[in-house]
Amino acid sequence: MLLFLQWGRIPRLAQLPLRWGKSKISSCGSTMTQSPQRPPAPPRRAPAPPPGRRPPAAPGGDVTQHMPADRRAAPRPAAASPSEQRSPGQPSCQEIIDLANKEGYSDIHLGVGEEPRVRDRGEMAKLDFPVTDAPTFWSWMREICTEQEIQQFKDTKELDTAKQYEFARVRINVFDSLTGPCIVMRLIPLKILTMEQLRLPPVFRDISDSHKGLVLVTGPTGSGKSTTMAAMIDYINKEHAKHIITIEDPVEFVHNSKKALIKHREVGTHTLLFDNALKAALREDPDLILVGEMRDKGTVNTALKAAQTGHLVMGTLHTNSAVKTIERILNLYTAEEQHATRIGLSESLVAIIAQGLCRTTDGKRAAFHDILINTETMKEYIAKGQYEEMHELMMLSEFDGMLTMNQALYGLYEEGRITEETALEKSPTPNEMAQMLRGRV
Repeated sequence: MLLFLQWGRIPRLAQLPLRWGKSKISSCGSTMTQSPQRPPAPPRRAPAPPPGRRPPAAPGGDVTQHMPADRRAAPRPAAASPSEQRSPGQPSCQEIIDLANKEGYSDIHLGVGEEPRVRDRGEMAKLDFPVTDAPTFWSWMREICTEQEIQQFKDTKELDTAKQYEFARVRINVFDSLTGPCIVMRLIPLKILTMEQLRLPPVFRDISDSHKGLVLVTGPTGSGKSTTMAAMIDYINKEHAKHIITIEDPVEFVHNSKKALIKHREVGTHTLLFDNALKAALREDPDLILVGEMRDKGTVNTALKAAQTGHLVMGTLHTNSAVKTIERILNLYTAEEQHATRIGLSESLVAIIAQGLCRTTDGKRAAFHDILINTETMKEYIAKGQYEEMHELMMLSEFDGMLTMNQALYGLYEEGRITEETALEKSPTPNEMAQMLRGRV
């Protein structure tokens, strides 16, 4: 009974306020001592970082994101699996590129199931290396491409990129085929040849001096279009204080700003589409816009608009002659749109330069051109679509700087730089070329 009475007092005792310090509470004949309680300490603040230095990342965060770019470690490529290691007796990709640079080869062709080949002054030649197997091919890919680029090729079966070396810039295209994946590399020299070194006609300077309009450089793949345009851009860079924007896929010749300010943009790296970059360029205060390739109707439309609004636009197309270039552009449009396009083209066009390459008697190569200058008479022919009259006017307008391919080839033959067989082989109209060689034209 006494125990029950003592236990019943505990709730009342629990309601008594506690005092700071030591207090004793008796319960069931025992003594319980309570230690003094202290208020919680305020949280400590981290010292402020010195000026110019960021605070450390939170636990689990990315520490490298606050480091300067030059101090960040480059991502390490994943270790190559046994199926991606070079086979015994196979060269490295670097050895092949060095050989091509030393011998002056323009292109390198590598592919699974094939012997490595090169293009030697326009002609294909085999290298003295074994047939490429899959492990060797993928080891080459790891030499010249990043992990992201390799994954892109595996996902899309296509890859366009470029790699910079001390002696050249290498344009790389990777594609899949029936025998397996393949690589084509083009060696682009870092030194840009001048118009004089390329022996370009004097009218190229007049074309480059234009302040507005459309200049097209055309020709098949490997005809030297990029080299010619690089020489023209180099001349403008030295002579004119202009803002030049280049849009290429990928960037080939790299120009350093001299008298002009030059900005290079690469499709896929600095922009997603040619047309998007070209439209954006109109808001970037350009004087000259270089479009690496006018591939579709949208790009042609924007280029014509830029040329008509006071800009100089230079671009390339894959056509074999100057007159066919006009036909190719018009074929992008419907029959209802072609008349308006012809009018716009006749008003904005400056010149069309169609180019080819031929082997010379000294084992080198020379360019021959089809040059259309948009004179007042030529404007009328373009607006009316009179293609035959355009060609005849080009033959008779040497004073204006116009030239046909046959006239250019005949000039190289007279200089002794090419043979009669080469002139006939490269001529777009061999019958006319034969008459010129026999003195009948």
